[in-house]
Amino acid sequence: MAENKKRFKLNIANKNYVVIGDSTPAHMRTVSRLVDEQLAEIMAGNVSREDAAVLLAINAVSDQLKKQQELDDLRAQKQAPEK
Repeated sequence: MAENKKRFKLNIANKNYVVIGDSTPAHMRTVSRLVDEQLAEIMAGNVSREDAAVLLAINAVSDQLKKQQELDDLRAQKQAPEK
């Protein structure tokens, strides 16, 4: 394991997970809280934990792609010559 990697213990949907990464503890607490909240919201629709996890992943990837497109658009605007 690389020197900058840390172990984080997370509790999501009443299940414990150990995640290894280079994030800060504050970042991982926020990630854990948001995932737990979003998973609970999806599961309130009477779907299985597995289906809720897949739906949460779909939402996360969709949001990531939208944010990447926004970032790409801003970079293109910055690089475009002014008229």
